[in-house]
Amino acid sequence: MATQLQVTLKRSLIGRTVDQKETVKALGLRKIHQTVVKQDNPAIRGMIFKVKHLVEVKEIEA
Repeated sequence: MATQLQVTLKRSLIGRTVDQKETVKALGLRKIHQTVVKQDNPAIRGMIFKVKHLVEVKEIEA
């Protein structure tokens, strides 16, 4: 089965660089503790890697 990623914003975006803010926005996150489910692919993994210090990720089976 396809794997999905559950991404939760855990840290504030205040004082972060513009590219980090845009990456979090592109992931669909707006508020702290908001969670979104994304398909597991290299593009999403790269976005998560860029902001790994701000988010928490769990793999879930779809």
